[in-house]
Amino acid sequence: MKSYKIALLAGDGIGPEISRVTQNILLALSNKHGISFQFLEKDFGGSAIKSTGRPLPEDTLKTCEDSDAVLLAAIGDPKFDSLPRENRPETGLLKLRSELNLFANIRPVKISEALIKSSTLKEQIIKDVDLVVVRELTGGIYFGEPKGRISLETGGERAFNTMSYSSKEIDRIAKIAFEIAKNRREKLCSVDKANVLDVSQLWRERVIKIGSNYPNIEVNHQYVDNAAMQLVRNPAQFDVILTGNLFGDIISDEAAMLTGSIGMLPSASLPSSGPGVFEPVHGSAPDIAGKNLANPIAMILSGAMMLKIAFNEKEASNDLENAVDKVLEKGFRTSDLMSESSNKEIGCNELGEEIIKVIEEV
Repeated sequence: MKSYKIALLAGDGIGPEISRVTQNILLALSNKHGISFQFLEKDFGGSAIKSTGRPLPEDTLKTCEDSDAVLLAAIGDPKFDSLPRENRPETGLLKLRSELNLFANIRPVKISEALIKSSTLKEQIIKDVDLVVVRELTGGIYFGEPKGRISLETGGERAFNTMSYSSKEIDRIAKIAFEIAKNRREKLCSVDKANVLDVSQLWRERVIKIGSNYPNIEVNHQYVDNAAMQLVRNPAQFDVILTGNLFGDIISDEAAMLTGSIGMLPSASLPSSGPGVFEPVHGSAPDIAGKNLANPIAMILSGAMMLKIAFNEKEASNDLENAVDKVLEKGFRTSDLMSESSNKEIGCNELGEEIIKVIEEV
């Protein structure tokens, strides 16, 4: 029996709820497919601040480094906003990405037939959407130096951040995006702001150079403001979207809403070597934490991405994705997905139970 070691970071808010549901589903899959999971649960984000005073304790980082994959739920809570920047949950997330060298964030966006009416956009706009956002994750304005705040002699303060990319950083994320496009519809859109930013001019030059090695892939370039508009005007035009850290953060969340809820989309953050981190794209939603209202599907599908990408357990991954689709086809919904009176509204735990039923009955 193949065995996999998973660092499980439940984090904050709804994180423990959706983690528990996903863990139970993965255990059901393990029994069916003859594989074994060892879950190593560690504090991260706000939960780690409470226990250690730091958002990413050394013990948590070491466990992640020694695991086959990291399954992360959600971090963050407004009650930590008054802490110094270096002690906030979000800083722990940035450090985890940096320490594990998670430079490539992969976010698939595909419309489920059962959820077309849950989207705020018209059916004819979204019905053929099937795209992937490839976001550079360890460079750009979130990591650039110098950054900080200074007092001005004339009074007040000045705050500044630096958007910075090297050719090497751009080349390696571009190669990932082109390889993904090669195995899809062979279309790639690179998103930048080359009409204004020097860093985007370098970005575009390097993407063009890397693209010369993939002559069969249709490449176009869009400024980020236009790309944001096109995502709601005609999202089906996109296959693979390649972009930097800041623009990718915004574009991928916008793309998530095409599906009807940000609670639907998984992601994978990958290094050149070592464990990847698999996590839903949504936040910790502290306002509904502990109320059994959370939508666990993004977390569950992140588990499916982990099975496929980290463990090469494609059969188990497909089984899980199909089970999610079947439960949605039966009309089961958490409150964020309710769109018709015929839908059956259930809670986070109950949705997980329905998915397990489908897995076990096949």
